[in-house]
Amino acid sequence: MRQAGIHYRVEQDFPDYLCDESRRSGWAQSISFPASARDIQDHLAYALSKKEPVTVQGARTGITAGAVPEGGHVVSLSRMKQVVSIRKEEAVVVVQPGLSLSELRTAVRDETGGKWFFPPDPTETSASVGGMIACNASGARSFFYGPFRRYVTALRVMLVDGSTLLLRRGVGRSNKRSFEISTDSGHAVSGVLPSYRLPAVKNASGYYVQDEMDLLDLFIGSEGTLGIVYEAELRLLPNPSVQFGLLAFPPTEHSALGLVKEVREQARTRPGQDGLVAIEFFDQAALYLVRAEPAGAELGLPNSTGPAVYFEYHGDGEGFMEDRLTRLAETLEKSGADPNSAWLAGSEKEMERLRAFRHAVPEAVNRTVGERKKTAKGITKLGTDLAVPDRHLEDIMAVYREGLERLGLKHVIFGHIGDNHVHVNIIPRNTNEYEEGRKLYQEWARTAVQMGGTVSAEHGVGKLKREMLEEMYGPKAIEEMRQLKRCFDPLGLLNRGNLFKEPIS
Repeated sequence: MRQAGIHYRVEQDFPDYLCDESRRSGWAQSISFPASARDIQDHLAYALSKKEPVTVQGARTGITAGAVPEGGHVVSLSRMKQVVSIRKEEAVVVVQPGLSLSELRTAVRDETGGKWFFPPDPTETSASVGGMIACNASGARSFFYGPFRRYVTALRVMLVDGSTLLLRRGVGRSNKRSFEISTDSGHAVSGVLPSYRLPAVKNASGYYVQDEMDLLDLFIGSEGTLGIVYEAELRLLPNPSVQFGLLAFPPTEHSALGLVKEVREQARTRPGQDGLVAIEFFDQAALYLVRAEPAGAELGLPNSTGPAVYFEYHGDGEGFMEDRLTRLAETLEKSGADPNSAWLAGSEKEMERLRAFRHAVPEAVNRTVGERKKTAKGITKLGTDLAVPDRHLEDIMAVYREGLERLGLKHVIFGHIGDNHVHVNIIPRNTNEYEEGRKLYQEWARTAVQMGGTVSAEHGVGKLKREMLEEMYGPKAIEEMRQLKRCFDPLGLLNRGNLFKEPIS
């Protein structure tokens, strides 16, 4: 026993906590599992006294190695899973950071009788609230509902020295790019925000900075490098009475892209009224891979030779579903897709079938890569997270196809095409293909940035995309990020190595 509580040896006692879903493995000397803010404070005091780096973990579902330690101490928040309160009259829920998305949804549904819901929908429902805040997670429905940031109304944050912040939306803004935040004990933290401009696309790359910005937003998407979120207040929305999805099968990728653009434009002519909340894409290779899986065979996917596009609608009122389906059927016919072959999900049970299909694609990729790792241990999945402006959707898809065909790499393409944000998953057969794929990904990142896009739309940067982040913003911006981090963490101990390397003594 120490003053900071029990510290376990990681390699001997908890080896799984040296890695996350990126499949990258790290090292650490010790790990602790705090149950309260006081526990976190004690563990930070211990690490600070030894000047040890601290890696903060949630559910370890991230795929950029953000939760992978590089020495020092691991603070796992996985046991801080309480729903502190649900205030139905204010439509907010207050939770600890270790609570999972599925647990959050269940608690809100049960407590409010289904009247309210939490809109963000990352595919991995076991992701923790703290982790989703750390990378400003989003998911399929971000096309309409936006990313996690939009639903955070307050945070309680602990800095590395044990001092705490209460940040409420609408209370505290920067003065252009200068800021000052007072801790609960009255100590002021001040500095200057980086000068770079954020791309006008779905984005989770680097610190969120704007002129006159709400200072709450600085901590959302900061990947645990500025402080530890130990409590979050989240906004809820009324649960739509009508929710349905439709999976269509256009004959070609070209027709699928045309379909996406037309349905998207139709929705944008009626902002906030059309009810289209998600547009998802699955290429022919993704469908083929899922069909070959036992779970995929049970889904009964048709033997189409083209891709699939998924549309989801939320709304209220009699006639809502019929009106949207009539219009959608007409648009499908124009694109060459047969409306009669589409899957329609109008009930919760049918929606679960489509969600199972969506989840089956990345799961099939992971299993395939796992099998290949048995004979080629150095490989991992290479999954892109790039997004570009609307006008460059067809351009970036052509860039992906050219590179994949040139190198002959096995792959699947799927994801959030409504936001011009698809995941190209390269599935290497050997270490040579892995290296070719990694270089190709870097080429694509440079191209996306030149188009006005981002190197990470939802998964964050972690330790795997640091070079891409510098490619996006430039070395001056990276140094400005380091200076910002020093304002809150002078020794660079918190989540060291996320976003950028830290040459801090």
